[in-house]
Amino acid sequence: REAGLEVNRPSAATAQAGDKGAMMAAVGPQGDIYVDHRKVDLRSIRGLVERFLAENPQGAVVIVADKESQTGRVIDVLDQARLAGAKNVSVAATRKGR
Repeated sequence: REAGLEVNRPSAATAQAGDKGAMMAAVGPQGDIYVDHRKVDLRSIRGLVERFLAENPQGAVVIVADKESQTGRVIDVLDQARLAGAKNVSVAATRKGR
């Protein structure tokens, strides 16, 4: 399940299968952010994560970032998720060799 934006994920030797019940936030190569197949503003991420966690207190947030996206933009999304109270935030990758 993707967030609504097709991204070219970076690869990592330690990539693992993710949680199917996670909220997905995609960051595109131009810095666009998508959640639930809609483009959103960075300022709305915190509220979206808060609502998600209200319904799923143990829920995880997965950031699906294009390998061409700027690190700063990915960190901004990660910060907003953590400020919203998310304890389990990860960045998606594809296992090397795939």
